[in-house]
Amino acid sequence: MDALKIIEAGQLKENVPEFAVGDTVRVHVKIREGERERIQAFEGTVIARKGSGVSETFTVRRVSYGVGVERVFPLHSPNVANVEVVRRGRVRRAKLYYLRDRVGKAAKIKEQI
Repeated sequence: MDALKIIEAGQLKENVPEFAVGDTVRVHVKIREGERERIQAFEGTVIARKGSGVSETFTVRRVSYGVGVERVFPLHSPNVANVEVVRRGRVRRAKLYYLRDRVGKAAKIKEQI
């Protein structure tokens, strides 16, 4: 078991920023199109963080053209180029799944000052 933890520790990224549930983040994702590779940004609110170590993931939600879009990103994936925090949110829950049912101003999160 210790050997697995040593191998797993080698796979972890070091430049992961501190962000929490409720924060608005911009995730830069590497997209492969045939032979070419480009970086695409996905900006939204972090509604969940799950797992630990190499298998840690976070879910980002945004509303695009009136439709809610959620993406789950592995935190330590090589396809996630960068995660930058746009604004900090103040929430009292670990998971913000209730935002799925809310629209407009009701889905707003207060900013941490």
